[in-house]
Amino acid sequence: MSNFVHLHLHTEYSLLDGACRIDEIFLKAKALGQTAVAITDHGVLYGAVDFYREAKKHGILPIIGCEIYLAPRSRFDKTPLDREYDHLVLLAKNQQGYQNLMKLVSLAFTEGFYSKPRADFSLLETYHEGLIALSACLAGSIPRAILDHNLDKAREYIYQYRSIFGDDFYLEMQDHGYDDQKLVCSALRQLSRETSTPLAVTNDIHYLNQEDARSQATLLCIQTNTRLTDGRPLGFETDAFYFKSEEEMRTLFPHDEEAILNTRKIAEQCRVDFDFTSTRLPVFDIPNGETAESYLKKLCFDGLDQKNPKDRRAYEERLRHELKTIASMGYSSYFLIVWDFVRFAKNKGIYVGPGRGSGAGSLAAYCLGITNVDPLPYGLIFERFLNPERV
Repeated sequence: MSNFVHLHLHTEYSLLDGACRIDEIFLKAKALGQTAVAITDHGVLYGAVDFYREAKKHGILPIIGCEIYLAPRSRFDKTPLDREYDHLVLLAKNQQGYQNLMKLVSLAFTEGFYSKPRADFSLLETYHEGLIALSACLAGSIPRAILDHNLDKAREYIYQYRSIFGDDFYLEMQDHGYDDQKLVCSALRQLSRETSTPLAVTNDIHYLNQEDARSQATLLCIQTNTRLTDGRPLGFETDAFYFKSEEEMRTLFPHDEEAILNTRKIAEQCRVDFDFTSTRLPVFDIPNGETAESYLKKLCFDGLDQKNPKDRRAYEERLRHELKTIASMGYSSYFLIVWDFVRFAKNKGIYVGPGRGSGAGSLAAYCLGITNVDPLPYGLIFERFLNPERV
């Protein structure tokens, strides 16, 4: 693995901000001798799968991460005061870390969305296992405190992050040619010594090549409804936000060897594998004392009692046959999941169709209320829907 690894990169999935096309990232990385690269899109993870697949295709280690937004108070506070969110970079070390990262990003949208999807410290305390955190760019809470000339507040944030992430929290140094960044880096070195918090250098990559700066500026103009003739977009006044070589990064940070090597140390800890071969279904919460098979059987026969067909014996024989097949093929939990969301929809007044395709041939589905079609009077066969001989 190369001694320097890029841990802060925005792909095309950082909409109207990142200009790094995923299919080109790894060509650039290989050309520069990079053996690992991180994805850290703004507030989202929907580029992770494409990024992972492309990285594997090129033999490069994919590091799955996200630059999340943090609410200044709680994610539930949504007033004009709460529009000033902070940034924090999170990288998944393992499968647990990836699961927690997905949870954080999802809850940031469903519970914390206010201008941006925002998490908060409460969520970080709950879903931090398996994650490495970096203090982010000038929009991070620690750099902002430094620029406010409040080192005491910066220390408070450091200790707060370390209480959550422990040794997996790093102070992130960047240099895109801004005086503010040089001031922040100087303070971060001092705070690193005082608090024994490790440093890591990054480049806030938004485009692959230096000459692509104008293309990225065009995206930002679309986002902000401005024109290129108005001047460079705020926060991108230089053309230094590109995929730099290790040599370029060493030139920027000639006295920060440990911070450079820490990027490799971090990368070596990050091993998230996506399994595209297995079918993974949600886990249905089965009542105590029941199995998926026994609970499905109970629900089906309860449903049959409510239908109260005339030829009860024929219906019971058919239902037992279906349940046996469903169980043998491992679909009991799946039926419970479908029953659960169809029941939810009907209880909420959401329209649900009477049944479609071969699923209408299942008596179990009919008894559960998943379909509204009784298959027996119409001679609909269950095996057209689920047949162990076809597996």
